[in-house]
Amino acid sequence: MALHIETPLVESRPLSLIAERSVYLKLDALQPPGSFKIRGIGLACETYLARGAQRFISSSGGNAGLAVAYAGRRLGVPVIVVVPETTSNKAKELLRMEDAEVIVYGASWQEANAFAQSLLGETDAFLHPFDDPLLWQGHASMIDEVAQTGYKPDAVLLSVGGGGLLSGVVEGLQRNKWHDVPVFAIETEGAASFHAAVNAGHTVELDSITSVATSLGAKRVCERALQCAKEHPIHSVVISDKNALAACERFLDDHRILVEPACGVSLAMVYDHAQMLEGYKNILVIVCGGATTTIDQIRDWSGKNRIQPC
Repeated sequence: MALHIETPLVESRPLSLIAERSVYLKLDALQPPGSFKIRGIGLACETYLARGAQRFISSSGGNAGLAVAYAGRRLGVPVIVVVPETTSNKAKELLRMEDAEVIVYGASWQEANAFAQSLLGETDAFLHPFDDPLLWQGHASMIDEVAQTGYKPDAVLLSVGGGGLLSGVVEGLQRNKWHDVPVFAIETEGAASFHAAVNAGHTVELDSITSVATSLGAKRVCERALQCAKEHPIHSVVISDKNALAACERFLDDHRILVEPACGVSLAMVYDHAQMLEGYKNILVIVCGGATTTIDQIRDWSGKNRIQPC
């Protein structure tokens, strides 16, 4: 039995009216750990357990770490999650609720990740947050679910961080023979490593992450994400933090679901930039989720961003 659930595919009347076209939502924010990550990480954890892993180790204080902790609890496997000092108390609380051992180490994810790797023993499995073919295979299941409903979109909107979701969605589109369905890959300013890679023709490392959408804060996307851009029609789009944050609040009002800015950026594409979707009548938005964000945090970030230009 899979660790993820089949999530609803629903028409968004508010977004459809705003965009003047049909907008459907794949609501992966409703996954038990709060995001799409459990699809791929759940598959990876089950696979590594079958190969003899006796402990799972992660270095993410966000959605990936929560998915590992959830999978470990469900499978009866102990989990260590190493998080940087910047990780919120809310995130640490959620990890401990899933019975994970939380270790705080370093000022950045890179330092936490290096420490997590140093803990690996012969019977441990390391769960990367986005760069693992098992993750992409698992994430592709969301497109399988959409195809099974009989609905075929003209375009798919999703956010890009490290590229795991993008890689999985493209795999899902291709295995359902939807090679003609383009993907709008959306990032925030200050975390646009995929956009930089597309422009350069190779992956590049950003100097720093300055966006509030920290779940998109991979300084370098995985190589597979860039390869997808060469194999499938993908449009890279960059949107402001301000728009992403506003979209989170608008989506909460419209659908009573709270998502993080890393998810809000895809919704902002519809709320604020629907003109870029000209020519596409049926839009599918991957509502990828985010469990560690609170509405107070979003409003606090919004206050800090009001003086910044869009």
